[in-house]
Formats: sequence, structure tokens, C-alpha cells
Amino acid sequence: MSVEAGHFALVLAFALALIQSTVPLLGTRWNDRRMMAASGPVAITGFVLTLIAFAALTLAYAQSDFSLQNVYENSHSLKPMIFKLSGVWGNHEGSMLLWVLILTLFGAAVAAFGENLPPSLKANVLAVQGMIGAAFFLFILVTSNPFARLDPAPIEGQDLNPVLQDIGLAIHPPLLYLGYVGFSVCFSFAVAALIEGRIDAAWARWVRPWTLAAWVFLTGGIAMGSYWAYYELGWGGFWFWDPVENASFMPWLAGTALLHSALVMEKRSALKVWTILLAILTFSLSLLGTFLVRSGVLTSVHAFATDPTRGVFILGILSVFVGGSLALFAFRASALTTGGLFHPISREGSLVLNNLFLTTATATVLIGTLYPLALEAVTGTKISVGAPFFNLTFGLIIFPLLLLVPFGTMLAWKRGDALAAAQRLLGAAALALGAMLVTGLVSEPRSIFAVVGIGIGVWLLAGVATDLALRAGLPRAGFGTALHRVAGLPRSAIGTMLAHAGLGVTVLGLVGALAFGREAVVAVKPGEQVAVGAYTMRFEGLSSEPGPNFSSRIARFSLLDAAGSPHATIASAKRFYPVRRMPTTEAGIRTMWLGQLYVSIGEERADGALVVHAWWKPLVTLIWGGALLMMAGGTLSLLDRRLRVGAPSRRARPVAAPVPAE
Repeated sequence: MSVEAGHFALVLAFALALIQSTVPLLGTRWNDRRMMAASGPVAITGFVLTLIAFAALTLAYAQSDFSLQNVYENSHSLKPMIFKLSGVWGNHEGSMLLWVLILTLFGAAVAAFGENLPPSLKANVLAVQGMIGAAFFLFILVTSNPFARLDPAPIEGQDLNPVLQDIGLAIHPPLLYLGYVGFSVCFSFAVAALIEGRIDAAWARWVRPWTLAAWVFLTGGIAMGSYWAYYELGWGGFWFWDPVENASFMPWLAGTALLHSALVMEKRSALKVWTILLAILTFSLSLLGTFLVRSGVLTSVHAFATDPTRGVFILGILSVFVGGSLALFAFRASALTTGGLFHPISREGSLVLNNLFLTTATATVLIGTLYPLALEAVTGTKISVGAPFFNLTFGLIIFPLLLLVPFGTMLAWKRGDALAAAQRLLGAAALALGAMLVTGLVSEPRSIFAVVGIGIGVWLLAGVATDLALRAGLPRAGFGTALHRVAGLPRSAIGTMLAHAGLGVTVLGLVGALAFGREAVVAVKPGEQVAVGAYTMRFEGLSSEPGPNFSSRIARFSLLDAAGSPHATIASAKRFYPVRRMPTTEAGIRTMWLGQLYVSIGEERADGALVVHAWWKPLVTLIWGGALLMMAGGTLSLLDRRLRVGAPSRRARPVAAPVPAE
């Protein structure tokens, strides 16, 4: 019965999305406040109904209700409960239901927290959200119904893809979707502003918190996905430039540009065209990622669906919303005023340059991702555009951007002094050059990439430290005064520093893992040793252990100290899932300071030896530590009291009480 209730709730949510997409829009057209006001309750009710549908599907997974086709194809009664629940979004139909749940959640959030928005703008924003929701509700109901029944009901399910049965995949998709779908609010604000024909600094103030929230979630989703691929797939890497990885990376790059552009628009009422266009393109890239994952044009461990019918449907949605919004933008662009003027050497100028680099990098990744698909579609020729292309082209674009990041924070608004900014950064430059010199002298093997990469990472961190010191008044101010000044800084300023510091930390992690890592591939028997980098492990042997829905062969290694005595153990395993008839590799990882010793096992040879692939990856934990710092910076900025979801409410001025006549 709960399944039918969930299905019915989904149909009702679709009906409400149709109402939400039309009634408020007509209300703004006819200046009918009651019709505009209906958008809020409808959006909240639509979220509640979608939540009921999602809860019904989750309950079916928890109860192993194999009369539901979706549960039968993606679950098993012996699967641990955490993976039964994460299996809800470990498939195409369930993940799309999560997609629309998050979409309606953001719509309800705008309705609930946008009380200070102008009624017409709020109505138009929620109407655009309703249009997006209606399109995807229709897609689910027509092509991807998660509530389809099986009759007769099977006794047992087919289990979930084993590589998805991991805590990382329980966290990664929800975070990623919160980022992907969160940018829909920015898109809706942009389209609503174009409909009204009024775009100003207040609009930028309203849209920036939503951009920040989506950016923080997408950062977390990408980082979690990277770490999952690193430890679960057993290949020792953290980024493959897989087209589906790129599909999430492109909105992140565009969203980063949107954040900076909205800041200029808020401060100086400039870059209106930039900001509106970036808001449209960022969500458009999110829709493109949805298409790539679900259209069947890609074969990837990340891809959910291979049904071309679904791909055509999503392509239609993509064409309507991207094409329609860009057409509206082209129609309104000539009416957009330029806003505040500024000198090229200024904070605004640096942010424009930042956006040029970021959008160029996004275009590079987009071309490298889509060109092979387009070539195959037109000529039938299959080519592969892999890491060498992306590393070279993307690296050449990002390198100058990273060099310029510390300068931006040193320049004044409207008109800056480049020479004064350079003088303030002399200490940071000296630290960076010193780090490059030390790296070149002591690192083995020596490489330009390592020297320059370490220098860039230190430059970014030293630039943040310089900015903080200047704001605190150091070295002239005393420690107590400096601490008081830092405590009084706006949260958005501290958040920006944390985000830039996180970027520097991530750069150091990337360089450390790629330039200084060591690798060994050997075949060993029990008692024999494996040397990788400065570390030595002794293979102790293999053992078999049963799991809840798998069997595993576990290889144990003792980590030896300088005297040859064991002081720690590392275990790596091969698992076999009998229902799916699929093996997986569980890497053994031991973190030591900022680096990790990583062990993956292969097949057992006929002579009893085991193939072992081991890596030493110095500084690798900084990759994800930097992402956490960026998320913390974005969250802190989001908590800044100056960033409101709506405009500050206008309070009536207090009126003095009349003086009684004597």
C-alpha cells in the first residue's frame, strides 16, 4: 500500500509542479498578488509530496519488497541495511527521484526563507523552478517509474552493483545532487530577472547565498567521489578525467566563476551580463551532466542508464531550458545596463580576469569531453581524449590563474595599485621561491612540475597569510589588537581566506602525490617483502572470510621498522559477490602523517605467489583536506550576516510619542 501511496504522491507532485509553473507567472503578468502568493504554499506542498514518494521507495528497500521491480533489480535481503538504504539512489530511477526531491527542497527553501524577496521576483523564481520540476516529474513518470510492480513477486533480489556498496557511495550522490540541483535556483533567479527586465545589486545579494550553498555541496560531492574512486576501485588514482567526472567538474568551475561575478555585481553593480550568463550556463552544465550519465552515450562506472529513449527525453529537456533561457538572454541582453565602472587594475578587474580563466578552463574540459562523442556520432570514428590532453591544456590555463589569486585580494575596489600589491606580496613571493629552491635541491627525481607546483601551493598559502596579517595590522599592532581585529572581520572575508588556503593545500597534495609518489608491482609469497619508497612490508599470508553478501580473500602485510620488526599491519582484500558474480578490490591504506601507503592485490599465481601493487603517496591526504577547507570557507561565508536570502526587511522608523499638552 505504501508503494501505491508513493506513486500517487509523485503524480500529485507533478500536478502541483504544473500549477507552480503557470499560476505565479500569470499572477506577475496580471499583477494579481493572490496568484503570486500561491507559489510558496504550492512549492512547499510539492516538496512534502515528493518526500512521501521518496520515503515510500526507501521503506520498500528497507523491507526488501521485491514485488517492486526497482528493489528487485538493485537489492538483496542479505545486504547490510546501510547499503539497502543507499541502494535507493544507486540506480537510475531512484537517483532521479532523489534529484527531484532535492529540486523541490530548494524550491521549498526559497518559499520559506525568501519572505523579503519582492513578490513578483519570488513568484517568477518559483515558477521557473516549477517548470524544471514538471519536466523531470514527467520524465520519471513516463520513462523511469521507480514504483513499477512485478507479478508474481520474486523471492530474492539481484543485488546492487558491488562497487556501489560502499559508504562513499552512500554520501557522494546526495552531496553531488545538492550541488547540481542547487544551481537550479541560480538559474531560476537569472530567468526570473530576465522576465522582469530588472537586474541590480540587490538581485546579486539574493542569488549569492544559493550559489554558495550549491558550490559547497558540489565541492563536497566531487571530493567524496574522488576519494571513493581512490580507495574502492583499487587503481591508486584519484582523478581519471572520466567524462562523467568532467560532467561534475564543469559546473564547479562555472559556479566558482559565478560566485566571483556575483560578488562584483553586489559590490559595484557591475558585470550584470557576466553574472546572468554564468547563472544560466552553470545549471546548463549540470543538465548536461545529467544527460551524459543517463543517456547511454557513455560507458562508465559512474553511468546509471543505457536506454537511449531516456537520453532523448533528457536531451529534449536540456534543449528547452538551455535554448529557451539563452534566447531570453539574447532578447534582454541589450537592455542590461553596464553598471559601475572600474579601472582594469582593481579588485573588479582581477575578478573579471579570474572569470575569463575559469570559463576558458570550463570550455577546454567541455571540448575534450564532447569532441570524441560528436566525432563518433558524425563519422563513426572512435577516439580517446585522456589525461595527457587535459593535464596539458587545463594546466596551462590554471597556472596563471593560481599566480594571480593572491593579487586579487590586495587590490582596492574601483581602482587599485598593482605596484603596492606586489610590494605587499614580496614576503609571500620569497617564501614561494625558497620552497621551489629547496624542492629542486632535495627532491628525487627532480622535475619542473614538482618545483613549480610546490612553489604555487606555498604562494597561495603565503598570500592568504599576508592578507590576514595586513587585515590584523601586523606587525605594527600588538598581538591582542591583531587578534581583536581578526575576530571582528566579516565571516565572508575569513571564508574567502579559508577557500583560497584550501586551494593551496589541494595543490600541494596533487604535486606531492603525482611528483613524489613511488610505485612497486611484485609477486610475493608468505614471508617475502615488498619495498615501496622508504617503507618495507612483509607479506604474512592469505585468509578467507565470509561477509554478509560476499566472500573475501584477505592479504595481510606487516609494516616493518628500520630494525625489521613489525609495528603495524595493512590488509587488502578481493571480494566476490555471488549474486552479481562480480569481484571487487578493497585497497589496504595506512595513513602516515600526510601521506598514505596504499596496497592493492591482484591474482594468485599457480606457484602460490600473490601479485601486489603498492604505492607510497606523500601529501595525498592534502587533496581532500584542501577540499574540506574550501567547504568550510564557503560555509563560513554563507553564515555572514550580510548575506541574506532576501533583501533586508524595511522597518518602519520609530515615531516619537506626542508630548502631552500642558
